[in-house]
Amino acid sequence: MSVAVLCGGVGAARFLRALAGVHPTNDTVGIVNTGDDTVLHGLSISPDIDTITYTVAGAIDPERGWGLRDETWRAMEALARYAERRPAGSRAAPTWFNLGDQDLATHFYRTARLAEGATLTQVTAEIAAAWGLQQHLLPMSDERVSTMVGLRDEGVEVAFQEYFVQRRHSVPVSSVRFDGADSARPTRQVMAALHDASAIVVAPSNPLVSIAPIRALTGIDELLAGRREQVVAISPIVGGAALKGPADRMLVELGMEASVVGIARLYASIAATLVIDPVDAALAPQIEAAGMRVVITESVMKTADIGRELARRTLAAAGMPV
Repeated sequence: MSVAVLCGGVGAARFLRALAGVHPTNDTVGIVNTGDDTVLHGLSISPDIDTITYTVAGAIDPERGWGLRDETWRAMEALARYAERRPAGSRAAPTWFNLGDQDLATHFYRTARLAEGATLTQVTAEIAAAWGLQQHLLPMSDERVSTMVGLRDEGVEVAFQEYFVQRRHSVPVSSVRFDGADSARPTRQVMAALHDASAIVVAPSNPLVSIAPIRALTGIDELLAGRREQVVAISPIVGGAALKGPADRMLVELGMEASVVGIARLYASIAATLVIDPVDAALAPQIEAAGMRVVITESVMKTADIGRELARRTLAAAGMPV
């Protein structure tokens, strides 16, 4: 009995790690957002795929929640020498996006393989295998989709990483758009994984910039709606706040509610059940009024035991024996 998980970055990575403790890893498929992907220094970078890979492999930096443990930064330090001499208008030698020395190896490999004609799906499988992963990771598409964020005060639209990293997601947003989603298609592997899964989990990731790019692809929402009883979403909002990142602020800035009720309104059309933390138990009637069943269990994965219990309760809500 397979499980498919719609994934962003950190929250999804931690859930997949927890899921490995209660469900066979070779029967788990992570479908990963690639709207965050970018090209810097000529390198193809897939932040969400890499965060999941490193986390499940046990190699993630536990303090930052991204990048590799025991990382060094000599290449970035050396790059600053050239940035000081960069002519006006040049985008060479950007130093606002840190790439660790070990992490660079992943981007070198991905870039070279893509240049040889491999698909992102193929390259992702190769990288996951190199790190010893048994869970299957699938990029949401082999075609380019770029998350673009409108900045309210600046009146401009920028790529997601410029908002998230360069501006430290500290500026208000006015819009989110998925450039290329109209023509990009989910891969046949993604569609098959969603069609065949006994349970589909929407990981506790930002619903607007991690899950929404996947949903924007042709056919995804229709398939999820058709399998709604087997789809369970885990709220990334706990007690009115995001555990990591700007999801709560983005929801408010875009006219939505930063609460489990707001999450229910976003997911009710595709998921029958929402998993929430006990801190939000009083809001269960409002979630049910929005059209979703409610499962209440600890959802902040502070320990391995909490993570495994969250995974068990989530799978049980989709009707799977655990």
